[in-house]
Amino acid sequence: MARQYTGTAGRVENAQVAVYLTYAAPGGHALIDRELYLPQSWIRDKRRCAAAGIPDSTMFATKPALALRMIGRALDAGAPAAWATGDEVYGGDPGLRTGLQKRQLGYVLAVAKSHPVGTAAGSLRADALAAKLPPRSWQRLSAGPGAKGQRWYDWSWIVIEPGRPGCHWLLIRRNRHTRELAFYRCHAPRWTPLATLVKIAGIRWSTEENFQAGKGLAGLDEHQVRTWTSWHRWVTLAMLALAFLTVAALAEHAQPPPPGMIPLTRNEIAHLAVALLPPPARGQGHRTHWSNWRRRHQYHARACHYRRQATRDP
Repeated sequence: MARQYTGTAGRVENAQVAVYLTYAAPGGHALIDRELYLPQSWIRDKRRCAAAGIPDSTMFATKPALALRMIGRALDAGAPAAWATGDEVYGGDPGLRTGLQKRQLGYVLAVAKSHPVGTAAGSLRADALAAKLPPRSWQRLSAGPGAKGQRWYDWSWIVIEPGRPGCHWLLIRRNRHTRELAFYRCHAPRWTPLATLVKIAGIRWSTEENFQAGKGLAGLDEHQVRTWTSWHRWVTLAMLALAFLTVAALAEHAQPPPPGMIPLTRNEIAHLAVALLPPPARGQGHRTHWSNWRRRHQYHARACHYRRQATRDP
C-alpha cells in the first residue's frame, strides 16, 4: 500500500500519507491518534484496495475530515481539551471549522494570506486586512519556549465574521526581523485574550516536535509495509513508545533535577534505555535465523520491484 510522490529525495518515491493527532498539555505532548489518508484514485481501485487489505467500508475522506474524526474520538473518550490548532490545510476547510464550533471547541488554525474573511465591509483577504493595521496595534508576545529560548513575535488581531455565534478573530503574526506575516483564523465560544490565542498558535509546533521524536526515537518512519493492517500496527506501536517516553519524562519533571542539570528529556531517557537495559540472551543460532529471514525478505522484495518495473517500462 503506497502512493507515489516527489519530495526532498529529488525523485519519485513510495510512501504512506497520514494525518496525526497530537495531545498537548502543560506537562508534555504526544501523538494519540492516526488516520491513513487514501486518495480517490486508491478508493476507486477496488482490486488495489483488496490487495492492500483495506476494508470495503473505507470511504474517501479529506485530511481535515480525518482530523475532525480523530478529534471527535478523543473528546468522546473523555480527553480534556478546550482548543484545537493546525496548519493551513486545516484552517482553510470550512467543514472542520464548523465541526469544531459544534463541539464548542476553540481553535487557532493557520490560513493562507489569500484566505477570505468576513468583515463589516464585506469579504476581504487576510493580507489586505493586515495592511490596514496601524503601527500601535502590534504587541510583542512570546509563542512559548523553544530550543533557544522564548519565541518572540509581533502580534495583532482583528474581529471578523460579525453577527455569527461566538467570537471570531483573524490573528496575525509578524516576524521581528524579516517582517514576514503569518495568519490564523480563530474562534472561541466566548471572549478570549490575545495572549491565549498566541499561546495556542505556538502549541501547534508540538506536532512537528513529535514527528521528529517519533522518527528519531520510536521508528515512526522505519516501517516497510504495504498493507492496511501492517501500517496500523507499526504506527500504533511507535506512537505507544513515544507516549511512554513522554510519560516517563513527565514523571521525571515532577521532582527537581540535580543541581547544574536539566530534567531528563525524552531523548535522554531513550538513550539511557538502550545503554542500560541488558540485551536479550540470544545465541548465535538466533542471530543467524534473523539474518536468513532478512535476506529472504529482501530477495522477495527485490523480485517484486523488478516485476513491477518490467510491467511499467516499455
